[in-house]
Amino acid sequence: MSEKASSYRSISQEQARQMMEQPGVFVLDVREQDEYDSGHIPGAVLFPLGTINRESAERKIPDKNTAVLVYCRSGNRSRSAAHRLAQFGYERVYEFGGINTWPYEVE
Repeated sequence: MSEKASSYRSISQEQARQMMEQPGVFVLDVREQDEYDSGHIPGAVLFPLGTINRESAERKIPDKNTAVLVYCRSGNRSRSAAHRLAQFGYERVYEFGGINTWPYEVE
């Protein structure tokens, strides 16, 4: 496996917002259900960090070339999740921190 295939990129929240406007971008919220229910980025799919393994990732995101944006509450879990997804062979993983500093719409 090449170095590129096993890495992810950290991007700014502004860059993430711009990417979300493109079709086919998958936004993952890796917090727990109660956190997600209390407010999340519109269109985000709940995928708690503790449930992310190779099989669950392949069910949730079958195409490993899909652009995947990952966030959590403060940025710690999103970095772990992004690293894990990259290890599983996802090629376009972007981590953008936590919802506590997200300046845009939440629902």
